[in-house]
Amino acid sequence: MDTKSEIEDERHLRRMEAAKYIVETYNLPCSPKTLAKLACISSEGPPFRLAGRFPLYPVSGLDAWARGKIGPLVRSTSEVRR
Repeated sequence: MDTKSEIEDERHLRRMEAAKYIVETYNLPCSPKTLAKLACISSEGPPFRLAGRFPLYPVSGLDAWARGKIGPLVRSTSEVRR
């Protein structure tokens, strides 16, 4: 379980800010509605904490999730299929 100091040291973003962060930092399409849908119907989205009814996304979790969405560097589309 996370300690209080670990939670306090980490920057957390609300859903709209989190989507904007993903778009601006990783140039990946992401909307607040997509994050909401992933939170409700899938375990494929970025991790978050709840503060009452509001999801708060740690920046480190957003970074890890976005990096996981990006595939390896290739020189040809045929390399992707290997």
